[in-house]
Amino acid sequence: MKVKPFKRILIKISGEQLAGEYEFGVDPKIANFLAQEIKKVVNAGHQLIVVVGGGNMVRGAEIAGNGIKRVTADQMGMLSGLINSMCLTDIFESKGIQTRCLSNIYAEQVAESFSFRRAEKHLEAGRVVIVAGGIARPYFTHDTAAVSFALELEAEVVLKATKVDGVYDQDPHKYADAKKIEHITFDEAVSNRQIKVMDKAALGLALEQKVPIVVFNPIKEDNILKVAEGNIVGTLIN
Repeated sequence: MKVKPFKRILIKISGEQLAGEYEFGVDPKIANFLAQEIKKVVNAGHQLIVVVGGGNMVRGAEIAGNGIKRVTADQMGMLSGLINSMCLTDIFESKGIQTRCLSNIYAEQVAESFSFRRAEKHLEAGRVVIVAGGIARPYFTHDTAAVSFALELEAEVVLKATKVDGVYDQDPHKYADAKKIEHITFDEAVSNRQIKVMDKAALGLALEQKVPIVVFNPIKEDNILKVAEGNIVGTLIN
């Protein structure tokens, strides 16, 4: 599927994807591969915002309980996302990509504080902006934060990175006859319980504000650049 190229893009990368072959932490091979692929996008003249989840370290909803409040658990998940963002910032910079890490959590020793104007100036200067800490509120996932930042920073599309190459009618890891869907409406994505590629709150916000989402696998050479140029290599939700 071919659409108009996107000037400003937000890509949401999951913590699990960043872990790669490991059960915990960051796989340097994956991080360095993503850096090389993102450099192609920046060199082609696109502006890029990155949001990284924290599921490779802490998933708030799963650790809450046994004395840990849900609010605290979610805050721990936000901090995990910040750690991942710090990691990617260094790796991107080592590859010659001008990058700034902006955090919604007060952490001035390790990241700049997020503000719309600061992020906008970095993007206009050609820097990659990594936004850390989600929206700094409990009960909101990094997926929902990604859509929120895309709207705030006027990104033209949200790229949802996954380990598969798009949306399927059922889990392709469990069902051999699962079929890939090239294009789906937001109404279908929200109402179909089999589609769990993104949480419903994030999809609902994107639906309300009409920001398209592309679900794809970024761990394939040139895939991020292809989507930036308007070649949809995954599933388009709009």
